Amino acid sequence: MLEAFIAMVIFLCLAASAFASMAIWPRLPARHRDDDTNTVVRLAANLFGVMTSLMLGLMINSAKNTFESIDHNVHAYATELILLDRTLRQYGPETDTVRQPLVAYVQRVVTTSSQNSETTIAANQLSEHLLTEIGSRLNALTPPDAVRGSLLQDGRQRLQKVLELRWILVEQSEGAIPWPLIAMLVTWLALIFASFGFRAPKNAITLATLVISAALIAGALYLILDMDVPFSGPIQISPAPLERALAELQR
Repeated sequence: MLEAFIAMVIFLCLAASAFASMAIWPRLPARHRDDDTNTVVRLAANLFGVMTSLMLGLMINSAKNTFESIDHNVHAYATELILLDRTLRQYGPETDTVRQPLVAYVQRVVTTSSQNSETTIAANQLSEHLLTEIGSRLNALTPPDAVRGSLLQDGRQRLQKVLELRWILVEQSEGAIPWPLIAMLVTWLALIFASFGFRAPKNAITLATLVISAALIAGALYLILDMDVPFSGPIQISPAPLERALAELQR
C-alpha cells in the first residue's frame, strides 16, 4: 500500500508541475517568454533527463539485485527446512514430537504467503514460539549411540541455519532503495514535466499526453519500488519453494 501511495503522489506531482507551468507561462513578462529563455529551459530539461535516466538505471539494478538475493535465500530456506526434516526422520520415531511444531511452522509460513501478507517470514510471537519449541524438544533428545548423536548434531546445525536464513529474510524484506534518492528523482522528474508545460499549447491532446506520461512514469516507479519489497504487491517472491517444503514435511 505504501508503494501505491507513493506512486499516486508522484503522478500528482508530475501532472501538477506540467499544468502549473502551462498556466503560468502566458502570465510571464515578454522577456521571460522569448526563444533564448525557452532554449535554456530545454537544455536544463535535457540535463535532468540524462541524470534521471542514470538514476532510474541504478534503482532498477538495486531492486533487481534485492529481488534475486531474497529469491535465492527463500530457496535456501526451504531447502534447509526439508533437510532438517529428513535428518529428524533418520533419527527415528523419537523425533515425531520435534517434527510437529516444525510442520506447524512451515504451514504458517505458507499460509501467510498465500494471503499476500507483508509478514511472510517476518518476526511474530507464534513463529518465535514454534521455533523455540523445536529447539527445546531437539535439545531434550538423548542419543543412544554415536550414529544418532551425529544425526542430532546435524539437526541442531540445520535448525541454526534455518534461524539464520529467517532473520536474513526479515532484514532484507524492508527494501534497499533510500528515500532521499526517491525524493531527488521525483524532483528532477517534476522539473522535466514543468519544462514540458513551458510554451505548450492548451489543447486536449497536449493535456492527455501529459497525464498519460505522468501515469506511466508513476507506474514504472511503483513497479521498481514494489520489486524492492518482494513480499507484497504484484511482483512477489514465489511461495512455491515453501509449498514444496511443506509437501515434503507432510509426506
